[in-house]
Amino acid sequence: MSSLATYFSMGGYASYVWTSYALTAVVMVGLAVSTWRGMKARESELKVLQDLTPGRRGRSKDTQG
Repeated sequence: MSSLATYFSMGGYASYVWTSYALTAVVMVGLAVSTWRGMKARESELKVLQDLTPGRRGRSKDTQG
C-alpha cells in the first residue's frame, strides 16, 4: 500500500474518522447558517423598533450617506 492509501485508511478506523469529520462539518455549517439567519432577523426587528421609537429617526435609505 502506498503511504497515501495508508493515511486514508487510518489503520482500519477510517470509517469512524471520516464520518466524524463529515458530521463536524455539517454541524459547523448548520451553526453558521443559523447564526446568519438569526442576525438577519434581529436586524429587521431592530429596524422596526427604531422606526417605532418616538424622537428617533429611523435609518431610511435616503438618509444614509
